[in-house]
Amino acid sequence: MRISKGLQIAALIVVTGCWGAVALAQSAEPMRMADVAPDMVAGASNYHLGTGDQIRVIVYGEDDLGGQFTVDGNGFVSLPLIGQVKASGFAASDLETEITNKLADGYVNNPKVSVEVTTYRPFYVIGQVNKPGEYPFVNDMTVLNAVALAGGYTEQADDADVYVRRNGTAREIEVPADQTTHIYPGDVVRVSQTTFWKVVNVLSPIAQAGAPVAYLAAH
Repeated sequence: MRISKGLQIAALIVVTGCWGAVALAQSAEPMRMADVAPDMVAGASNYHLGTGDQIRVIVYGEDDLGGQFTVDGNGFVSLPLIGQVKASGFAASDLETEITNKLADGYVNNPKVSVEVTTYRPFYVIGQVNKPGEYPFVNDMTVLNAVALAGGYTEQADDADVYVRRNGTAREIEVPADQTTHIYPGDVVRVSQTTFWKVVNVLSPIAQAGAPVAYLAAH
């Protein structure tokens, strides 16, 4: 059973007796949400490929040179004849040009190449959800969809906001946990605890450590 925020705040005041612990638990705020760059949006013409994306390459008139390929951990795809080709960071149209140029360099006369994304790299949900882990991305994914896939919130979860590390970035951004916040391929979504549970979890070990001392003093 989830505890209402009103009860959490009241209990927090009783347990701590001061607001110092609350301030401690709320420190180190991440940066607020910024606009998402267009190249993060799945389906956008300038969507940049990354590790885990699966693509279909078609070389017209040369069926054996195309197929389904996955961008590997180093950001490359391995193609017939031309071998390793850098894909991570490229839009599909840019990768088409790269493959075309390599094929034209002594392999195929006037090659015509098409590249499309067939499966986007997964996203991740961690923290206060019932089933943290990796999940397949689909278009129009929101925070609410992501949390639902991860089994919903735990009783300790803060369901007002979540923290997202966009693919390729090192710092989290704080975003509303509602249908207006979209999740993109490669994102890491972290659901944090409420301030009440942060403080309780900090104070519980201290209380447990002091229990034997209190028992001996009473006897």
